Amino acid sequence: MTAALSSCKGGGRAKEGNATAGAIYTVRVIQPEKVTVYESYPATLRGKLDVEIRPQVGGPITQLTVDEGDKVRKGQTLFVLDQVQYQEAVNAAKAAVEVATSVVATARLTAENNRQLANEKIIGGYALQTAENNLASAEAGLAQAKAQLTSAEKQLSYTRITSPTDGVVGNIPYRVGSLVSPTNPQPLTIVSDISEMYAHFSVTERQVLGFSHSGESIRGALESLPELQLELIDGSTYEHTGKVQTISGVLDPITGSLNVRVLFPNPDGKLLSGSTGNVMIPNTIEEAIEVPQLATFQLQHNTYVYVIDDQNVARATQIEILPLNDGKNYIVTTGLKSGDKVVIDGVVTLKEGMTVEYTVEDKK
Repeated sequence: MTAALSSCKGGGRAKEGNATAGAIYTVRVIQPEKVTVYESYPATLRGKLDVEIRPQVGGPITQLTVDEGDKVRKGQTLFVLDQVQYQEAVNAAKAAVEVATSVVATARLTAENNRQLANEKIIGGYALQTAENNLASAEAGLAQAKAQLTSAEKQLSYTRITSPTDGVVGNIPYRVGSLVSPTNPQPLTIVSDISEMYAHFSVTERQVLGFSHSGESIRGALESLPELQLELIDGSTYEHTGKVQTISGVLDPITGSLNVRVLFPNPDGKLLSGSTGNVMIPNTIEEAIEVPQLATFQLQHNTYVYVIDDQNVARATQIEILPLNDGKNYIVTTGLKSGDKVVIDGVVTLKEGMTVEYTVEDKK
């Protein structure tokens, strides 16, 4: 409950130099307390694994087995390219293997026959060596034909493009009939594993040092942070917290910043790869003096509040505040102390030296 505290002079009712007649102001009795505020960093969300799907052979798309946004499993077929020319290459390679196999069989018979004749001294060593050489050449030709068949079968398999991971299908710029090749500037699509999401953002060295304790490294400072929150594009707070996974070890020479990656779980698939948000890094102040922003006013680029003195007179008091705030309250670094009575409403009706009647804020 709030307790009414009357002015010591005539009950604090309006008279010359007093506040508006009948006005009762609310004050906050300053008591330092532990406060946690969050600093916001714009972030881009990416799937834990974003894989560009590109063709390894060229040809028109004859079949599209998925659509944008579909969930796919590892090994599932996504696209099928025209297989005619690649199937013909396989057939030709198989025929070449059969021919080479026959040549090897004939060369082997000739070599075996010449070995027997050479043992019987019917033919000389030259004829025998020629037969052996022909056999070796035939076997090499067979090995080459088999290698060409393997290559042709591999090329044929590339016409069926499958997903390398579980995930969600992204944008598909090419449709059935589109001629694609490995040199296309755009991938056929991107498959994103979004079971977990990375939030990528940048911090300056000065900001990182602000998180660290004496003697602690930059990496240690970020990794020692508590669980981080994620503010979504609609202003809501994501229900799961994240943890710093990696931080670049070298400052970007152009921006002077370090890249940080935070991992967030995404069991319901609420977060989408490519979306944006704000990573909220907590900053806890043990003995913080906090006042509402509405209790302050600006004068010549300085910030002031009205403090009620022992005679119930409003005194404009200059304060210094942290740039970090929650949008509703300021953290005061200098200008106020424990026990000060700060007016937190109706500030625009007050003037320096006015005697006021007030009630104390009930924070319960």
